[in-house]
Amino acid sequence: MQYGVVFPQIEFGNDPQAIKDYAQAAEALGYDYLLVYDHVLGAHPNREPKLTGPYTHQDPFHEPMVLFGFLAAVTTRLQLTTGIVILPQRQTVLVAKQAAEIDVLSSGRLRLGIGLGWNYVEYDALGENFQTRGRRVEEQVEVLRKLWTQPLVTHRSDRFVIDNAGLNPMPVQRPIPIWFGGWTEPSLKRAARLGDGWLAGGKPPDDLMKRSIELLHTSLEEAGRDPNNFGIDPWISVQGLNKEEWHRRVQAWRALGATHAAVDTMRAGFTSPQAHIDAIRSFRELLGS
Repeated sequence: MQYGVVFPQIEFGNDPQAIKDYAQAAEALGYDYLLVYDHVLGAHPNREPKLTGPYTHQDPFHEPMVLFGFLAAVTTRLQLTTGIVILPQRQTVLVAKQAAEIDVLSSGRLRLGIGLGWNYVEYDALGENFQTRGRRVEEQVEVLRKLWTQPLVTHRSDRFVIDNAGLNPMPVQRPIPIWFGGWTEPSLKRAARLGDGWLAGGKPPDDLMKRSIELLHTSLEEAGRDPNNFGIDPWISVQGLNKEEWHRRVQAWRALGATHAAVDTMRAGFTSPQAHIDAIRSFRELLGS
């Protein structure tokens, strides 16, 4: 099992030195990856239709692609993972270019986690249709992989006109791994058909997650894919949990077939960047070597 950290961006602040210290501490502690997730805009929740997601305009989010350009320069081994980038609200070819650049600058350390998102205000502001996001994402993945593996691409559809053009530089990884987030049945089936792995997020390793993984494995087999070559990456929140429960959840996720696990220190009462660093140190010591 690989172990990672969820960058605590809504609580961490904006000091570049502190961000550098956190990433380098995670790397020095032996973590395998650092996970960052995406919101371009935060919105005030009091509107119609209501916004029911966990974040508002008061929650700060660093832009993942820009942040990874910075982190690529201050780390040497840590995999850089988005968990998730909201792909359907972004320009696909630009995402392909940004991801390829991160992969080049990090010497092949990018893992691109994608998802659909929940904030319709963000979609409206970025000029994309919130209602059709699930249908669009599949063609987006197809286009990303073409651009990452072919020097010249021709792809024509209602949404894309790429006429004998390509990226330069191309990524080190060809293609960059794409993992899917989401817990709904369509999301899990889409991940099984198209993804390299599933980002399980911060759900506990309970019966619901067991059923989700069973559906995932069934869907992988229906798609003619080997579940042993497919990753599963949950987060383990330390909020309100003692160290024994941290360890129990790691073991429970391992028993469910997780290949990765990331520690999430947000909402646990830590009031400084150093406190978050101390928490990931304690978690890593619990895991052992």
